[in-house]
Amino acid sequence: MKWKEQLLALTPYQPGKSIDDVKKQYQLEKIIKLASNENPFGCSGNVKEQFTKIQDFFERYPSGYAGPLREKLASHLNVAVNQIIFGNGSDEVILMIARALLTPNTNTVMATPTFPQYKHNAIIEGAEIREIPLKDGDHDLQGMLKAIDDHTAVVWLCSPNNPTGTYIKRDHLIEFLKEVPADVVVVLDEAYYEYVTAADYYNSVDLLSEFNNVIILRTFSKIYGLASMRVGYGIGHEKVIRTLEPVREPFNTNTMGQIAAAAALEDQQFVRECKEQNRQGLETFYQFCNEYKLSYYPSQGNFILIDFNVDADEVFQFLLERGFIVRSGKALGFPTSIRVTVGTKEQNEEIINMMKQFLAH
Repeated sequence: MKWKEQLLALTPYQPGKSIDDVKKQYQLEKIIKLASNENPFGCSGNVKEQFTKIQDFFERYPSGYAGPLREKLASHLNVAVNQIIFGNGSDEVILMIARALLTPNTNTVMATPTFPQYKHNAIIEGAEIREIPLKDGDHDLQGMLKAIDDHTAVVWLCSPNNPTGTYIKRDHLIEFLKEVPADVVVVLDEAYYEYVTAADYYNSVDLLSEFNNVIILRTFSKIYGLASMRVGYGIGHEKVIRTLEPVREPFNTNTMGQIAAAAALEDQQFVRECKEQNRQGLETFYQFCNEYKLSYYPSQGNFILIDFNVDADEVFQFLLERGFIVRSGKALGFPTSIRVTVGTKEQNEEIINMMKQFLAH
């Protein structure tokens, strides 16, 4: 078979352990999963109410253009309807961008460590990958600028960055964008945008009028609590989105996802409450880290990366056997850290107590 050579050594995305698998393996009744940056408060009641009104439609294709959701989202963002492209999660929009722009004759620039799907898709397309190490958890924007040349097609900026939770300041981003050639696409991945509280964070939508080469990625999987519905989207200049649209699979967002996202969008009070609860939860983790002198990055996401200064898998396994699922930093580029999703107040207290037990054992 004539497979692409780069596929032969490429492993698929490895999701975190499921609750059912851990229950069965360790014979545990209660499992707290804080590994995938899901919203511990679920989703808006609007979504559940809307689902009670749904009539049978299973035999019909979804809206190929996601019309009703598109109109609501465009109004919410204050952009034109043709400035939005929808994906089966923002993961699919990443795939679309890579497929549309990357070839064996191009290169792509990204930070490391960062969200792995940028690199994954670039490998599939055969592009040269230029990874610039983070500096104290932050993007090295000057280093990334130096890596750009005439063959660069895409630059990826994850802000807040996964897995560090750090962000790019507005002034730094604008200075960076002014230096990037106009024919290089800059992707601003903002999956955790709604969680950000930093006063000097940028408003990327406002930047679109000045920088036509920017594509913003956001999702309904995180603060909106709709990870199972798989609805993400990109925002950009009308011409950029129009050029990208032919790469999109037909009917790529399902009917249930479109209905759920539209209903969730209407409940911004739920979003504000989740944002506040998340900020309080982060403060609880900061207090724990400071008390035990553990290094961490102040986070603008709904997770925190904590350095235990031991093999991350050891911490991961200790917690797993006691019913707590987190992410080991080994696969994330931080071999002595774990990434913990901020949970409810009770969940945060329980896992912190268990981490204290680890430190004492």
